[in-house]
Amino acid sequence: MMKNPCHPGELLEDSFGKDGLNISIAEAARHLGVARVTLSRVVNTRASVSPDLAVRLERAGLSTARLWLAVQSAYDLSQALKRKQPKIIPFQIQGKKAA
Repeated sequence: MMKNPCHPGELLEDSFGKDGLNISIAEAARHLGVARVTLSRVVNTRASVSPDLAVRLERAGLSTARLWLAVQSAYDLSQALKRKQPKIIPFQIQGKKAA
């Protein structure tokens, strides 16, 4: 079972906070060219990091777009695995279970 990965917004909060860049969400949003509410929703873990935001973060020098999207994907997968799922029967291919 995978650990509980953090939401990328938590990492952004650290990056913008007192131990990081020490700038407000509004300042960071202006610098990135996104709406303050958009960035605030990500930082407060109510929205996902989009590919567009990931590219902007990379261009601003905050790691790579691939890293931001990988963190988001890991978080999303962990959330999906926690949710109740319907019983799924594996596909049968020529009498064998699919890989």
